[in-house]
Amino acid sequence: MTAESPELPLAAAFPDADREQWQRLVEGVLRKSGITEAAGAAAEDALATDLQDGIRIRPLYTAEDAPAPVGQPGFPPFVRGGRPEGGAVAGWDVRQRHAHADSRHANESVLNDLENGVTSLWLAVGDGGIPVAELPQALDGVYLDLAAVALEAGADFAAAAEELLRLYATRGVPLSEAAGNLGGDPLGLLARTGDDGALDDQLTAVARLAQRCAAEAPGLRALAVDALPYHEAGGSTAEELGASLATGVAYLRRLTAAGLGIDDACRQLEFRYAATADQFLTIAKLRAARRLWARVAEVCGASPGAAAQRQHAVTSTVMMTRRDPWVNMLRTTVAGLSAGVGGADAVTVLPFDAALGAPDAFARRIARNTQSVLLEESHLAKVIDPAGGSWYVERLTDELAEAAWAFFQEIEAAGGQAAALRFGMIGERLAQTWQRRSRELAHRREPITGVSEFPHLAEPPVHREPAPAPAGRGSSRTESGGGLPRVRRDDAYETLRSRSDARLAATGARPKVFLAALGPVAAHTARAAFAANLFQAGGIETVQESVDAGSVADAFAGSGATIACLCASDAVYGEQAAAVAAALKSAGARQVHLAGKPGEHREELTKAGVDTFVFAGCDAVEVLSSSLDVMEVA
Repeated sequence: MTAESPELPLAAAFPDADREQWQRLVEGVLRKSGITEAAGAAAEDALATDLQDGIRIRPLYTAEDAPAPVGQPGFPPFVRGGRPEGGAVAGWDVRQRHAHADSRHANESVLNDLENGVTSLWLAVGDGGIPVAELPQALDGVYLDLAAVALEAGADFAAAAEELLRLYATRGVPLSEAAGNLGGDPLGLLARTGDDGALDDQLTAVARLAQRCAAEAPGLRALAVDALPYHEAGGSTAEELGASLATGVAYLRRLTAAGLGIDDACRQLEFRYAATADQFLTIAKLRAARRLWARVAEVCGASPGAAAQRQHAVTSTVMMTRRDPWVNMLRTTVAGLSAGVGGADAVTVLPFDAALGAPDAFARRIARNTQSVLLEESHLAKVIDPAGGSWYVERLTDELAEAAWAFFQEIEAAGGQAAALRFGMIGERLAQTWQRRSRELAHRREPITGVSEFPHLAEPPVHREPAPAPAGRGSSRTESGGGLPRVRRDDAYETLRSRSDARLAATGARPKVFLAALGPVAAHTARAAFAANLFQAGGIETVQESVDAGSVADAFAGSGATIACLCASDAVYGEQAAAVAAALKSAGARQVHLAGKPGEHREELTKAGVDTFVFAGCDAVEVLSSSLDVMEVA
């Protein structure tokens, strides 16, 4: 390196590589692995992953894949952030949710959070939260000029907003110093409850609040555009974004019709999105959301200064599990990181036990500390748009924005967000999406650690006090309360495990499957481990023993099981499986599985007594459900 040439050419001694060379290397690996004989682009395509919304993730991205330039942070289209400085000055807003119906208990949690790193409060008020009249008690001791407050009050939003505004006046806090969100979201309430009887009155009320905030409280926003109902109903990322755009546009129409200018109307909205453990998809979602809203604001005539989308990211409830809830700490950590990297203005990390009931103090502390570590130790906010420039992230952002815009146009063509909700267009689309995803979950192509993969049947259950039921939310698709349902990834497996728990409570023992391990250890270990993982995901205890056709009957009888599964290599199956299956049936096995694909011996094995073949990619939920049925586990 010289003064004339300050660059350090680290790769100067190596020849330039091209995509064709990389593809040839991929061909060799795939061929040796027996996956495919494809060559060139087809070999690369074999490693691609299909996501929802028609998006396909390729294994390699280069400068050729980069979309058009996306501008700079703080400038339209705001892909790289809503502010030029990003979070480098103060980080993002650490916002924790409180939904305890006892205002005294809520106040203790609020003060504890604020003393230990939380910078703003998200309060559930009214039905499913703090009573409106007790809001002052819940905020007792809170410096309202320092801590922003965001309300979530459902149908009580107008009364809750008035109570909070009255509290500012009582405590002598000028509205010019107030910050947060009054939480008016009539269309979100319609999505949650399906009740549109008071929609017009609610839209009128929220418009009045917006006018007051615009005139007296520039740091306070009147409306929340909550996209969580669409995510929690099983919608895809693009569907969540498209529904939020349609909601935002509906609010702009109402606010401007009430007399607000377009800039003031835009400044009254805060958008709430789910952050999941799919880190790149979450990053791209938030970046795409800002780009999409900037386009909407531009078309509506807003100035560039008002077009930046204010974002509140919340860790997904859909991804949270009730079994092995400790893994939720990992999920929420990745989701929180993704929200910060994606440029969210406020981030809520839900406690790891939130799916079980009211979170305890330890879970709340872990949720707080997750963000503290990301901000204060990892210095995540010190870098402006850390994902910017990644060819993969930029491309994913672009493709996601296109898919979301297409869904937004469909909603607008259906008459807008309210009409699309009333007539079921959105509900039907989300149901179809969740049905497709449910198949992926059932086949374990989307694994759930601690639930569908690596379950731990002996783990002591984690118990929490019941949490207040949020208004209008059902716990599953069959309990939707008239509005959009609320789903979780673990729903199907939770049903299976609950059946097992009921048997354990009634008899003192879980249902069992006998794993008949054939041949030497090397021949059966892999498939026995696979079978144990599969059956335990349904709450079925496994009893494994090495056997042959002569010893299997006695071993099965002593196992206490009523069904069995053969585990061995294909070669050993060819020699022993038929005889062992026949012996098991003669010994009283109600159902005999075989771990592996049928292959050329299917007919012979079926005649010998094999009822089902279980293998990677099979419908695990169907296999486990039918096994519990056979064992008469109600």
